[in-house]
Amino acid sequence: MGKQPADIVNKLVESFHQHGGINHLDQANLPSREAVVELARNLLRLVFPGFYDDEIHSNQVAAFTTQLVDTIKLGLLRELRKSLVYRPCEQCDQNDLAGTAARITDEFLAELPAVRATLQTDVTAAYEGDPAAISNEEIILAYPGIEAVAVQRMAHQLYRRHVALIPRIMTEWVHNKTGIDIHPGAQIGSHFFIDHGTGVVVGETSVIGQHVKLYQGVTLGAKSFPKDAQGRCVKGIKRHPNIEDDVTIYAGATILGDVTIGRGSIIGGSVWLLESVPPGTVVYHEGGQTKMKHAAKDRDKMVGHTP
Repeated sequence: MGKQPADIVNKLVESFHQHGGINHLDQANLPSREAVVELARNLLRLVFPGFYDDEIHSNQVAAFTTQLVDTIKLGLLRELRKSLVYRPCEQCDQNDLAGTAARITDEFLAELPAVRATLQTDVTAAYEGDPAAISNEEIILAYPGIEAVAVQRMAHQLYRRHVALIPRIMTEWVHNKTGIDIHPGAQIGSHFFIDHGTGVVVGETSVIGQHVKLYQGVTLGAKSFPKDAQGRCVKGIKRHPNIEDDVTIYAGATILGDVTIGRGSIIGGSVWLLESVPPGTVVYHEGGQTKMKHAAKDRDKMVGHTP
């Protein structure tokens, strides 16, 4: 005869005491994952009006925007208060976390027009960089890279204000949707295009310049993790690549560590790179070896689009 429900309950409760590191009991509420996901969905509706809703006319846009901003503000305030109780930010007034949440919310919303301006450059980069693209509408509705970058750019505004949990929930939600994993801490310049996208990973301390193009399976990761005296990974240090302007990185390339890929360089497919390269460098595989050459004249031949 199988175990009775009471036996199972007792065993589970016992495990809560034995394995307390995966409990969150007798503590303040954490931000709701479902509420943060809904916030991310509403933010996409706000930055791309008319793409996630039924038809919106110009004479309705002010009312639509007012209602949506109010909804986002209320939801963000509620989840920010939970986040700040869980882990107050460095600039927080410990005696007025509600006031801090209100300030961060207002600052975040004020950033959205600038975020939209940058997203316009990302859509332009996708349209100009992909001969298969027929319209901006197709790119916004169908290209996973645009959705992933849009959510990351908004989450980054919260990350740089030291908000815990919420920005990471946002980017992990869109990672689950698109297969593109961009940490909210990554700094990304304008005209950023991820083509195809599946399997792209961009680490927390990555710094990406303008007019950068990544193909599927690219990893901008960390090479090693320094340990403290207790053998734990040291956090908060620079450990991911710096990608300068006008760089193209082809499918499956892996770049690890605090290295710099110089302006105008091309990183070939499946390259494994642990060192910096100067501007205008082509890095490629030949005969089982990774090779480099400065070949600006070859750039037009190598920069293209995979089907």
